[in-house]
Amino acid sequence: MYIRFFEGSPVNKWKQKRSVMQRYAVTAEMYDVRYAEEQEAKYKAALANLNVAGAVLDVGCGTGLLFSHVATQAEAVVGVDVSGKLLLQAKERAENFNVHLVQADADHLPFKNSYFDMVFAFTVLQNMPKPAETLNELKRTAKHDGSIVVTGLKKAFSSEAFRALLQQAGLRVVSLKDDDMLKCHVAISVQDS
Repeated sequence: MYIRFFEGSPVNKWKQKRSVMQRYAVTAEMYDVRYAEEQEAKYKAALANLNVAGAVLDVGCGTGLLFSHVATQAEAVVGVDVSGKLLLQAKERAENFNVHLVQADADHLPFKNSYFDMVFAFTVLQNMPKPAETLNELKRTAKHDGSIVVTGLKKAFSSEAFRALLQQAGLRVVSLKDDDMLKCHVAISVQDS
């Protein structure tokens, strides 16, 4: 079972988000075949420098591929995605772990401020109309000393532009991986003091 939560947003932003929802609805059943290897490479790059603990938020969880990497170490994991069809795929993985699923817009997360110890957002920012606003929402849900792990598709962000986006959002980059094996920049960040 999962919860649906959407908050009103301007029409132009909503149209872009709706388009993303429709694209993932069409590809939900073949998502793992198409993207699992790419996603696993991102997870490996990010988790090499992290100790997973506490409450974990996986924004844009898709089919739940990250769950097996974090759920055994975390106290609880919450997976969020805007696509109901992807969440149906994630439900099977969530049943094996202490994972809760919520259907929600990444720009309007239905969680208390400063709740999560770790926030992950793989393959999210390039799908958002205003990535800076999305980063602010991720920051809002993370504890002040919590880790915020995000990726930026190299086709959408140069390394410099991605780093600047994170800094403008008030995030201090602890680690940034963008080697040739990755299609995304993988950043581990914390909130600036």
